[in-house]
Amino acid sequence: MNANKLSERLQTVASFVKLNARIADIGSDHAYLPVSLAKNNQISFAIAGEVAKGPHQNATHEIIAEGVQKIVSSRLGDGLDVISPEDQIDTVVIAGMGGTLITQILERQKNKLKGVTDLILQPNVGEQSVRNWLMHHDYQIKAERILKEDHHIYEIIVAEQGKTPTYSEKELLFGPQILQTLPNNIFEEKWQAELQRVKNAMSQMQRSQVVPEERIIKLNHKATLIKEVLTLED
Repeated sequence: MNANKLSERLQTVASFVKLNARIADIGSDHAYLPVSLAKNNQISFAIAGEVAKGPHQNATHEIIAEGVQKIVSSRLGDGLDVISPEDQIDTVVIAGMGGTLITQILERQKNKLKGVTDLILQPNVGEQSVRNWLMHHDYQIKAERILKEDHHIYEIIVAEQGKTPTYSEKELLFGPQILQTLPNNIFEEKWQAELQRVKNAMSQMQRSQVVPEERIIKLNHKATLIKEVLTLED
């Protein structure tokens, strides 16, 4: 993968970036996404943010090598700290992190989201926590995609600032937009595997000397939700 040939995951993320957007790509990983967007004349400005010096240097090298340094700026900093008011960022992209870390970044630096109308988030795990954060911070989920690449299943969550509906427990767990696309083979593969993991965990807990009853109740409830969505019988 490089800026001229994005992975399917990043290409899908890129497809949700609006024309002439001013983006901050947090955890940019070689800046492939913003460089590609700049070369395709899809954005007017981008920040490629990295918290570590090595990735920051890689991003800087890629930006210069592809000749887009007038549009893409590589910055070293923690999360949204790389954003300044004069950047007029309207779109934040955070892809390839855990859902808990994504919500921590957004929560810790909420003041940096002033003027940010669009969030494009791709958690590797913990999608439910991301949706829950969005619901409580006036970002409405406008689109979602689930895809499989290199044996991994990814979910992409696209949200816009505005009045947010109250999502149900199932919508937070499975995705309000994804639920509308069912039946979906990739979705079924993901949640069949998760259902088996939940069953295995409950089985192990029930064999423990001290049985964690509350944890088992929660897992059993999750298993019930999964079976309902997959229309499985007990």
